[in-house]
Amino acid sequence: MAAEAARVLEYAGSDYYGSAAPAQAPYVEPVTRPANIPVQWEQTRQRERANEVAEQSTQGVSMFAIFGTVFAGFLMVFVVLAQISYTEIASETVRLNAQLSELAEQERRLEIEFERAIDMKYVERYARDALGMSRPDADQIAVIRSIPIDSAEIISSSEDAGALNGFGLFISSLLEYFNS
Repeated sequence: MAAEAARVLEYAGSDYYGSAAPAQAPYVEPVTRPANIPVQWEQTRQRERANEVAEQSTQGVSMFAIFGTVFAGFLMVFVVLAQISYTEIASETVRLNAQLSELAEQERRLEIEFERAIDMKYVERYARDALGMSRPDADQIAVIRSIPIDSAEIISSSEDAGALNGFGLFISSLLEYFNS
């Protein structure tokens, strides 16, 4: 190839812009160049094309893509921290449930101990023997009369039956509570 002249085909006036298709009436101009010129010309053209490709391949990154990536990273960190917090809370719950069951068992034992401690026969024996107390005689017991307990009578008619269901029931339950 060094000895041959390089032949370059050029297309002018192409109707198909940006394509390698020839125009309707293509014409070819044979160009004859010395052997060393095409090598330099091809190297220059290759460098120019490499620069063009490099410029075209470097695309800008949109702010939306950057924001989305940062937001996704933030969410991942948040999920990891939430999982850590959940694990800590779960372990604390297990510990507190164990402590609760232990305290419930202790409460049950103390209630049994308390019921054993208040034995009425033991209290009576202790009062009689240790404290020197005795049961009262019939003449030592005095009945104190109090004024009679107030009472109220609620008279209801069929018209007041609806009111008795709501507020009236509340009032009657209060009266029963205080009467007993």
